[in-house]
Amino acid sequence: MKKINPIINDANTLPGDFYCSSDYFLKTKNDLFPNTWQLIGSPDVLNISSSAYPFTFLEGFVDEPLVFVNNKNGELNCFSNVCTHRGNILIQFEGPIQKKLSCGYHGRMFSTDGKFISMPESNGMNNFPCEEDNLTKVPFNKWKQFLFSSLSPEINFNDFIGQMDDKVCWMPIENFLHDPTLSRDYLVKANWALYCDNYLEGFHIPFIHKDLAQSLDYSMYNTEISTYSNLQIGYGRGAEFCFDLPKDHSDYGSNIAAYYFWLFPNMMFNFYPWGLSTNLIKPLSNELTKVEFRSYVWDKSKLEIGAGALLDKVEREDEAVVESVQKGVKSRFYKHGRFSPRMEKGVHHFHQLITRFVS
Repeated sequence: MKKINPIINDANTLPGDFYCSSDYFLKTKNDLFPNTWQLIGSPDVLNISSSAYPFTFLEGFVDEPLVFVNNKNGELNCFSNVCTHRGNILIQFEGPIQKKLSCGYHGRMFSTDGKFISMPESNGMNNFPCEEDNLTKVPFNKWKQFLFSSLSPEINFNDFIGQMDDKVCWMPIENFLHDPTLSRDYLVKANWALYCDNYLEGFHIPFIHKDLAQSLDYSMYNTEISTYSNLQIGYGRGAEFCFDLPKDHSDYGSNIAAYYFWLFPNMMFNFYPWGLSTNLIKPLSNELTKVEFRSYVWDKSKLEIGAGALLDKVEREDEAVVESVQKGVKSRFYKHGRFSPRMEKGVHHFHQLITRFVS
């Protein structure tokens, strides 16, 4: 695929067939997502020593079985959740574990640091055990209360998370409480990258989100680009319903209604005065995407006011326009578009990164 011109004033967007082609979808599955960091969440079970949390890396897409293990000393590791004997899923359920990990198929045993211990009926096996009999360790990182994992990371985690950490580290994010009643999943009949394109620009806000536009000063809307992330700053029309920023903050004195962070390739962290909404964008097919909204509350009294209100309505408005665009990019008459230099810097950045990973 042709690289995106780094000069936004001259650049064209991704070609329309990127959003429709099964071949490109397969390339992202094999060449992009396994090599990037993915949000696993904030599983409460891992606050307890001698516990395990099995999960699937991008379920329905990459489908790699993994497991976090917190041993009796409180040391956290991430492993392949596949027994090295015959491939059985090792840990089926989250919760407490014993001193050893035991496969329910043939009784192979592993320590909580992933080392092979024993297996019945193994007498006479040559060169056994060897390194391949241990569980594969999988890279992971923790930021605040959130865990991230990658199958084969090509991105430095500090480059990935640094912009967000610098901007919001003053908030007590470790103490934000997950609220299941404000969390939900959506199915969008569009390519995952189209959903990200839409998120990455505030250009459409006055046209698509009439209520949200009443809370934000569109003339001040700004995008700040980092290496593997970017930030859209939503400025409020007044000081009411905005952050009470500390005096040493870089934005102190500004009326900030929302910080919209995008982390490459498919994660959004939206900070409001009430707390945080995370959006995890999961590809299911080249024209079907699952969007997982999770809310973490800091101040309940601010939930229904300002830019962070009516999130379900805003989401459904976004879905409608993205699904319409999915139909349009399939047109034989559509090739690519151009970028607004002021309002689509985030989309331009995203498209450059896509073509770096997907050829």
